[in-house]
Amino acid sequence: MEGTDLGEGKKNSKKWHAWVVFLDESGISQKPPVRRMWAPRGQTPVLNHPFNWKKLSICSAIGYSWDGRRCRLYFRIVPDSYNDLKLIDFLSQLQQEFRRRRIILLWDGLPSHRSGLMSQYLKKQRKWLSVVRLPAYAPDINPVESVWGNISGQELANRCADDLDPMVKGVRDGFARIHSQKNLPFSFLRHAGLSFG
Repeated sequence: MEGTDLGEGKKNSKKWHAWVVFLDESGISQKPPVRRMWAPRGQTPVLNHPFNWKKLSICSAIGYSWDGRRCRLYFRIVPDSYNDLKLIDFLSQLQQEFRRRRIILLWDGLPSHRSGLMSQYLKKQRKWLSVVRLPAYAPDINPVESVWGNISGQELANRCADDLDPMVKGVRDGFARIHSQKNLPFSFLRHAGLSFG
């Protein structure tokens, strides 16, 4: 992983043949991400959507093998916001998905990432999980941010819905599309200024 001070994580990933996994949380609501769109000349497009505070939260992880040849993408949608308990459950599922292989987890300093409960959990997982904190105020070096931007710009763009079900479908469709395009997750890594070279 070049271009940042994350060199220690890169070195350890090669030494341990570990997966490098970036994790981030985001949310969706009935308010659509607004993007430019086509319309007949002189007819400004209008988006009609309900304005309420119902929302769902998404946690996503994008993992790269130590040699940079393989990639995996995971996500989970939950009601309300992610807290330390929900994140611990997500990490436990990741452990099963990676079949107990070593993981170097890179994430930001969100309070639920630093809570007492999370710290206790992480201490017990040291055999398979190492944590590297991303620098503060640097979302641009987390490839998961590009995942959110990509789905918001396509499947969720200008999508108006009376409830959250169509938004959830859009998120699921977006992750399925990204998963099917094998080079796209690697372009997110390059966009973040990182590589395994």
